[in-house]
Amino acid sequence: MVAPLPTGLSALAAATSPSHKVYAVGGYTGVLRNSNHLEAFSPLADAWVAKAPMPTARRGLAAAFIGDQLFTVGGINNGYMTTVEAYNPSTNTWAKRAPITPRRCCAAVGVSNGIMYAIGGENLSGVLNSVEAYNPVTNSWSAKSPMPTPRSYLGVGVVGGMIYAVGGYGRHGAFLNVVEAYDPSTDTWTTKSPMPTPRGALGVAVVAGVIYAVGGSDAGGPLNTLETYDPTTDTWSSDPPMPTARLALAAAAADGKLYAIGGSLSDEVDAFTP
Repeated sequence: MVAPLPTGLSALAAATSPSHKVYAVGGYTGVLRNSNHLEAFSPLADAWVAKAPMPTARRGLAAAFIGDQLFTVGGINNGYMTTVEAYNPSTNTWAKRAPITPRRCCAAVGVSNGIMYAIGGENLSGVLNSVEAYNPVTNSWSAKSPMPTPRSYLGVGVVGGMIYAVGGYGRHGAFLNVVEAYDPSTDTWTTKSPMPTPRGALGVAVVAGVIYAVGGSDAGGPLNTLETYDPTTDTWSSDPPMPTARLALAAAAADGKLYAIGGSLSDEVDAFTP
């Protein structure tokens, strides 16, 4: 274990800055309390530092860095949201950005060539397969080819410009092991080898061109499973499990390590070195 989160959280989001700091944002603290906390983790200092809170408290949001700014997308708080907000670490300030439509929570985002792609999620119409692309230069969203498999609480990893959508909850609460890859250059999807363990509410991050899927849940409850996908060979392998099974966690990578953050209302943070 490394330094714990200041607050136990579920359904939070995490992303790594160009300066190799891990940011944990939003989430759920229990008793219907949605968080607007933003905490920055320095692997070198093994410490979390509170930053300016996100303007809009929410859980089930997604987050990614585009350049040197952290973008938070969607979520839920008294209803599904279209909210998009951007954080500038150099000024410790937030700004509103163009909202995403349709409203959603529990999507995943990935950045390829400076464009952020929001994939899947859910709203009152059910689980989604829609894909929306955000251009930070024009502050605008555009629709892209939908993902073949509708799902929420999925994870996303980006390798070589390709965006890999991993696992999630499908229609009728199905636990999915589906892996589908999106090529932004052709706006097309292809199916890849399935993840060995079907699950949703997992964490996904990339270390050295390899995708790591950690935790989540299946019909038996929270998981501590860690599985690894190599896009170059389209194969999966297993790695040592997390110390504690957790769902609705966040995952991020920094300095060659995978960090599994929060989940199951826990403040636990675990680091895995491949």
